[in-house]
Amino acid sequence: MENNSGIAIETLIRARYPLIYVVSFEENRVESELLLITQNRKKQIYKWSITNGLENPDGSFLGEFKDPIKVLEYILQSDINGIFVMKDYHPYLNEPVVIRKLRDVAHSLKTSMKNVVFLSPVLKVPVELEKEISVVDYNLPGKEEIGQIVKSISESIGEADKLEISKNPMLLQKVVEAALGLTAEEAENVFAKSLVQTGDFNLKIILSEKEQIIRKSGVLEYCHVNENMKGVGGLDELKKWLNKRGKAFTPEARDFGLPEPRGVLLLGIPGCGKSLTAKAISSMWQLPLLKLDVGKVFSSLVGSSEENVRRAIQTAESIAPSILWLDEMEKGFSGLGSSGQTDGGTTARVFGTFLTWLQEKKTPVFVVATCNNVSQLPPELLRKGRFDEIFFVDLPSKEERKEIFSIHLEKRKRDYKGFNIEKLAEKSIGFSGSEIEEIIVSSLYDAFDDGKELNQAYIEKTIENMVPLSQTMEDQIKGTREWAKIRAKKASSIEWENETASVRKLEM
Repeated sequence: MENNSGIAIETLIRARYPLIYVVSFEENRVESELLLITQNRKKQIYKWSITNGLENPDGSFLGEFKDPIKVLEYILQSDINGIFVMKDYHPYLNEPVVIRKLRDVAHSLKTSMKNVVFLSPVLKVPVELEKEISVVDYNLPGKEEIGQIVKSISESIGEADKLEISKNPMLLQKVVEAALGLTAEEAENVFAKSLVQTGDFNLKIILSEKEQIIRKSGVLEYCHVNENMKGVGGLDELKKWLNKRGKAFTPEARDFGLPEPRGVLLLGIPGCGKSLTAKAISSMWQLPLLKLDVGKVFSSLVGSSEENVRRAIQTAESIAPSILWLDEMEKGFSGLGSSGQTDGGTTARVFGTFLTWLQEKKTPVFVVATCNNVSQLPPELLRKGRFDEIFFVDLPSKEERKEIFSIHLEKRKRDYKGFNIEKLAEKSIGFSGSEIEEIIVSSLYDAFDDGKELNQAYIEKTIENMVPLSQTMEDQIKGTREWAKIRAKKASSIEWENETASVRKLEM
C-alpha cells in the first residue's frame, strides 16, 4: 500500500511549493521518505537543526549556520536543486524577523528548484504565513508497514520459525492490529520488549504499552471495558439500532454498498445509561474504546489546543475501526458562544476542527457523544450528517425499572426472584438507572450494618428516604422531553409513566 503522506509531499515538491510543513514525531520515517523523493527527482537533501547547523548531503556540517536567520539567508543565496529540511523550527516562528524572512524566502523560491520542508511534531503557523505554507500530517504506520517491522524483528533474532506468529497467521494479524496507532519506533520498542519478556509476540504486553502511549497525550484515555449490553436495562430501540449498525463494519457491508457508521448522539436525563451504553457498544462490537476528555484538550499555550484535538483525531483514526467517546459533550464546549471575547477564539477553533472532521471523516471511527443538557449544544452539531442518529434517553419505565432492579441484584449475587420486583418498580417512579443502583448499594450497607441478609424491606425503606433527581430537575426534564419529541428518536419503545414525584410520595 502506498504512503499517501509521501505522495502528498512529493506532489507539493513537484509543484514547486516553496514552504511545506510536515507534522510528525517520526523524523527517521519522514527523512527516509524525503531521501527517496530526492533520489527520484534528482535533487539534493540538506538538513538543519539548532544543535548541528546545516548538514550537507555528504554528511558534513556547516556549524556557522546554526542561527535560524542565517540559514534562511544561505537558502536564499544558494544555487541548488534541493530540499532543505528544517527540524523543530517551530519555536522561531513567533519572531517577527523570522516571519518576514520566510515571506521573502517563499516569494524567492517560487521561481527556483528549492523547497523548504519544516519537520516538527507541533504545528505552529503564524497568520502572516498561512497563505505561503502547505501543511501535511504524516500518517502513522499502517498494517503493511507494521507487518514489515514484525518481520524484520522476527528475522533479527535468528529463530523466526519458532515464533508463534510464523505458525498462526491469525495471531500475526492481531499483533499488527494491536500495534496500530504507534509510531514505527514505538512499535519496534514494544515488539522487542515483548520478545525479551516472553520470548514471543505477546498481545497483552503490546496493548498495555499502547495504552501508556495513548495516555501520554493527556487527552485520550484507552478504556478497559467490562460492561456489556446485558447490563444495560431497557433502551430496546437503541439496542436494535446498534445491533444493525455493528454489522456495517464488515467487508460484506462495503460490497453491499453500505457506508461505515458515523456515530450516535445520546442525550437525555443524567443517570439513565448513556455512558454505560457507550462502554457496552465497545464490547458489543469488539472494538477499542477511546475516551476524549474535551476539557484536557485546552492548553494555555497558543496553538496547543488545536494541535491536541488534531492529534487525538489522528490517534483515533490510526487504530480504526475504533470508537471515540465524548462524555457530557456540552461541558467541553460550554464556552463556545463567548469564545471570541474570553479565549481569543480557541474554543471556536477547536470545535470547528472537530466539527469538520465529524462531517468529512472517511475512516471507520464511530463517535459516541453523550449530553445531559441539549440547550448548551451548538445547533450546527445537531444537523444531519454529523451523526447517524440522535437518541433521547428518558427515565426508565416500569418494565425497564424491573429489569434494572433485576440486573443490579444479580450483579451483587442476589436472586431477584426472591424479591417483589413488581412492587419495587411501582415505588420507584421517577428514579433513574443510576439511582436504582444506588438504592441496592445503600440497602446492602444497611443490611450489612445490621448483620442481616438483604430483603425487600431494606430496599423499600431506601426508596422512601431517597429523593430522585427527576423531582429536583422537573422543569429541565420537561424541557428536554419537549425538545426531543420532534428532534430525536426515542431510545425505548415503552413510554415513561406520566406520574409525578409528588404522586409517588402520596402513594407511599
